[in-house]
Amino acid sequence: MEDDQDQDTTKLSGRPIWSGSITIGLVNVPVKVYTMIRDRAFSFRLLHNEDGQPLKYERVCTKDNKVVDWKNTAKGYEIRKNEFIVFKKEELDAIRPESDQRIRLDKFISLLSIDPVYFEKSYILAPDNDTDAYSLLMTAIRQEGKAGMGTMTMRTKEYPVVVYEYKGALILTTLRYADEVANPGDIEDFSKLKKPSQKEIELATRIIQGLSGEFNIAEYRDSYREKMEQLIETKLKGGAVVARVPKKEEVKELMVALQETIKKLGK
Repeated sequence: MEDDQDQDTTKLSGRPIWSGSITIGLVNVPVKVYTMIRDRAFSFRLLHNEDGQPLKYERVCTKDNKVVDWKNTAKGYEIRKNEFIVFKKEELDAIRPESDQRIRLDKFISLLSIDPVYFEKSYILAPDNDTDAYSLLMTAIRQEGKAGMGTMTMRTKEYPVVVYEYKGALILTTLRYADEVANPGDIEDFSKLKKPSQKEIELATRIIQGLSGEFNIAEYRDSYREKMEQLIETKLKGGAVVARVPKKEEVKELMVALQETIKKLGK
């Protein structure tokens, strides 16, 4: 899906990136999929610092150091260091999941029952011709406070997905498989954790209480992007840019840091 994301980061794409149907048993709801997530990170090109021109990358064979044409490439899977199984295109095509343009929902669950670590990427589902079926499904999902769980195939991968109502629309979010999410308990570092003192717990909970509030993502701004925009504007105008090294913050002992944070909060 990611390859189809519209490059315009200021508004939603005017064209769908996928079209098909939500199916629930014999019920069929035609939908179009639109990009919802806008990646507004800056993308840099690697340039030759002598003439400011972009560099290109070539496919160079590690054995004979010669440039290889695309038609002479193949896909391989490394089974041991520098030892590969080579696949023909037709072999990979034969096992590729077939996209039948269906989002198959097989159960309805509480959206809150899904651990957030499984969420991958969200898309907007818009009605495609049959607005009545779309409106009915969205209204029923919203009224029951449920989300549809199922699967869909896009390109070379089958995704677990969840469909739910958000701001008067149906949203589709792809999920990660269970074996794609690591278990923190498998990391040895956690076996070294020691139990904090009662005093430390009391101070920490006071800080949490003092900083408690409601979720509002609009409170957070991408300060790096804003500074980058200012930097680009300055350089376009031929202005000089002075690099400033950020001042390092003093690292304090845990109890001192807790107490000083409480003072700043006025608690």
